[in-house]
Amino acid sequence: MEFSLFAHMERLTADQSHEALYSDFIALCKMADDGGMRAIWTGEHHGMEFTIAPNPFTTLVDLAHHTKNVRLGTGTVIVPFWHPIRLAGEAAMTDLITGGRLEIGAARGAYSYEYERVMPGLDAWDAGQRMRETLPLVRQLWAGDCTHDGTFYSFPSTTSAPKPVQQDGPPIWVAARDPNSHEFAVQNGFNVQVTPLWQGEAEIENLMSTFEAACAAYAGPRPKIMLLHHTYVASDAADADLAARELSRFYNYFGAWFQNKCPVEQGLMEELSAADMAANKMMAAENMRRDLTIGTAGDVIDRIKRYEDLGYDEFSFWIDSGMSAERKRASLARFINDVMPAFT
Repeated sequence: MEFSLFAHMERLTADQSHEALYSDFIALCKMADDGGMRAIWTGEHHGMEFTIAPNPFTTLVDLAHHTKNVRLGTGTVIVPFWHPIRLAGEAAMTDLITGGRLEIGAARGAYSYEYERVMPGLDAWDAGQRMRETLPLVRQLWAGDCTHDGTFYSFPSTTSAPKPVQQDGPPIWVAARDPNSHEFAVQNGFNVQVTPLWQGEAEIENLMSTFEAACAAYAGPRPKIMLLHHTYVASDAADADLAARELSRFYNYFGAWFQNKCPVEQGLMEELSAADMAANKMMAAENMRRDLTIGTAGDVIDRIKRYEDLGYDEFSFWIDSGMSAERKRASLARFINDVMPAFT
């Protein structure tokens, strides 16, 4: 089992400065590097203070100057927002600048709020089809020359300029949930990243079964599979309960952004009432406590051992939570110092 950090800037209120939030983000990434994590993942989002990440390549280039050994991944780039030639070239340039440390996590995108603003009329189905057309082209453009006449893109013979530092280009990870997404990833030799959110170990097991079925259907080397999960390593049971309440609030806002029904001003969503959050039983704190990777170091070790036994190759510590910077750092420190050594 290998470990990585999944992190973004989070701005919850207008009085928080972006400068301070970015400094906090860098501090977490340096902890991950110093602590021996394999990778850092940061994604792409637009117009949302809830998750601030307009261009992951820009962020990763800066992180390369603050870190030494850790791999640097887009977690995830929203593929339909990128022309294949632009995606291949910017990824290759990032790989060059970072000294061959880039990995690409790729997804179709999840928020209709972003679709409406960046590509009006796009829906999840078309976004998925664009991703399926684009990602194989990225590898072909890295190899160059590539000519393409497809459903969404057509271009004459073109190559990526520059070429990636890594032979055959950076590893590509596809965010997958349904069987078709797993099959697309495995068939193309892409690694898989799954995010079971709050639905417990049954979904974690089902996602692994879906991946294994896709691997069984196609000959070739088995790709890697990464489990991305909200994690909090607590000092004691009371601290774990507090984290569950904080993550309950996070998921209430996450769900509201996903549903795209609440007013947004200056990139901040209208505050949800305590009554509305209490009425959302699916996101109740006791469910967070039960279904996410929350607990003392011993609890978290036991959970991750089960994920390892299922066959997951990497566990990514999803730290976005709306918690204070101090609480994030304390949890990550306990993960590095008390949890990771149990897997070496």
